[in-house]
Amino acid sequence: MTRAVAKKGMRRVSSIASFLFVMAVVAVLSMIIYLLYLRNQPLPVSVVTQTSYILDYYGDVIDTFDAGQNRQVVKLEQIAPSLIQATLAIEDHRFYDHHGIDLRGLARAVAVNVQHMSKVQGASTLTQQLARNLYLNHDRTWSRKINEATLAIQLEMRFTKDEILEKYLNQIYYGHATYGIQAAARLYFAKDASELTLAESALLAGVPKGPKYYSPYMDLNNAKKRQQTVLHTMVLHGFITSDEAEQAYAEPLEYQSLSGGHASEAPYFRDFIKQIALDRLGISEQLLKEGGIKIYTTLDLNAQHHAEQIIAKEIEQESELQTALIAVDPRNGYIKAMVGGTDYAKNQYNRTLADTRQPGSSFKPIVYLTALSKNEYTPLTRYKSEPTLFTYDEGRETYMPSNFNDKYTHDLIDMRQAIARSDNIYAVQTIMNVGPEEVITMAKALGIQSAMKPLPSLALGTFPVSPLEMASAFGTIANLGARVEPTAILRIEDPQGTLLYEAKPIVKQVIAAPYAYVLTHMMESVFEPGGTGNRVASIIKRPVAGKTGTTNTDAWMVGFTPELSVAVWVGHDKSRAISSVESHKAAPIFAQFLEQTLEPVPPKIFPIPDGVVSAYIDVATGTIATAACPDSLLEVFVKGTEPTELCSEHGAPLEAEEPQAEENSTERSWWKDLKRWWAE
Repeated sequence: MTRAVAKKGMRRVSSIASFLFVMAVVAVLSMIIYLLYLRNQPLPVSVVTQTSYILDYYGDVIDTFDAGQNRQVVKLEQIAPSLIQATLAIEDHRFYDHHGIDLRGLARAVAVNVQHMSKVQGASTLTQQLARNLYLNHDRTWSRKINEATLAIQLEMRFTKDEILEKYLNQIYYGHATYGIQAAARLYFAKDASELTLAESALLAGVPKGPKYYSPYMDLNNAKKRQQTVLHTMVLHGFITSDEAEQAYAEPLEYQSLSGGHASEAPYFRDFIKQIALDRLGISEQLLKEGGIKIYTTLDLNAQHHAEQIIAKEIEQESELQTALIAVDPRNGYIKAMVGGTDYAKNQYNRTLADTRQPGSSFKPIVYLTALSKNEYTPLTRYKSEPTLFTYDEGRETYMPSNFNDKYTHDLIDMRQAIARSDNIYAVQTIMNVGPEEVITMAKALGIQSAMKPLPSLALGTFPVSPLEMASAFGTIANLGARVEPTAILRIEDPQGTLLYEAKPIVKQVIAAPYAYVLTHMMESVFEPGGTGNRVASIIKRPVAGKTGTTNTDAWMVGFTPELSVAVWVGHDKSRAISSVESHKAAPIFAQFLEQTLEPVPPKIFPIPDGVVSAYIDVATGTIATAACPDSLLEVFVKGTEPTELCSEHGAPLEAEEPQAEENSTERSWWKDLKRWWAE
């Protein structure tokens, strides 16, 4: 009986063992099948939003766009090793030893928590935290924890450890709407993640556990205690020595002002860039705010700062007077500075783009360029400066302009004098002869697209244009008739550096270079004695050409050097009349901006193209001067249009040596000094 019972017991044990073995095999097979299943299952779709940047020509940040998450993704090798070590030490020191779930750590955490009868220690690995941040919410439920573990295993199957760590460090929240270590390093210490010291790394590694408690901006004492904990843990796990930890804890840290962060620069220009990206280049709002793109622009923040500071100095803060300044490099069309008003916080309307203001006499050079291009006019062409009634429309209409303050010479003046003194009679006489339609054609070729009508008053700038159009048109003249479309965005790249857009400005020769140079040469007279811009000539220490413009409601100064074309407008938004004092604001703003911006650049004379000749001219008769002529002036002409008649039969014509355009001259042009000496 006993033997039978024993055999029966052995059979039962054997059956149980067999059952357990089968169950173990089934469990192993089930686990293998489940893991294979997980491996073949796609991970949930996760979009990591990144901050997009607008950068100036030199790579400095103008502003950023984000959807509430300030983040810039970087590679693992772009992160300081001390930050990686600090994060591993405090968050998951066995990261490279587990497969997404740390069973040993889980067991230890359970034991500690049971011992203290509360949750003292957590057991989530970096992979689990990444899974939670990428795909799940933070609900404390069993279903969320199971999903988290499952996703962690999938992540480990799909990515290497370094890839998971890289994703984690780019995803984790560091407080103050800042995600990822690169954005955190910029926010807290104004440096890249690769430049973090051990002390900075230890402090930042401690923040994610509770940004409200461990951010130095919220509680500096808590932040330092947490830093000490991180350093101690790094010593415990062999990442650093005790001496290194003590030195790091004692190191004083310099935090960025929280409000400083990435303050917006050039707000009018920033809005302009956003408008171009969205409306012209097809960049979506989502890509702009979440795609981490970099928009490289033409702006020079140094030039921008000069413009803003000068305007703030010249326009009283309590004044209702408004202004606009736009600067364009005539050689490539790059917009270098843009100020659309006196105070962006009060009014975001960008006046550099507004084609609602009359340019006044600053439009006259376009009339004269049209006349020169017809070979019917030269700098010596003369009209009488006196009140004149003009008839047009086959005699059905009349127009009688007047000079400012009714000042007339009541004598013949040439084109140079007309430009310098801004004589209205000469300008209208010119447009009547060449035809307003021809002037409109020239204006459009130079880049002015605002509506204009073929009327005599067009010569006096009665049809509104934008400051950007004026700066671009004058830039074409400065560039010897070669027009380049104004450019604000150079290129756009995605976070991987893939090119999404690249500007390819087209250069078009719209007027022959000799005509542009001869006009430029005459426009230099505006800043010479007797010229309307002479009162600011002493500010500018380099060759400059330009034209003033004044109406009842607007004051303009538009001009250029070989490197920069600048338009300044001053007036009131409601087209209210400006006072005499207010009308004198544009020129000083122009002169100061031009000189301060170009101060590091050696002065350059305007390059002289082929097809230009110079000759000494008798002032009284406009003929070639000889030694027998008492009063002569050096003038330039398009070759073939210079006078041939001598002012006197006695003596040979005076020799005129043409200056050489030295590209890097460090002194004021002797050519310009010679002209001034003759003028005086």
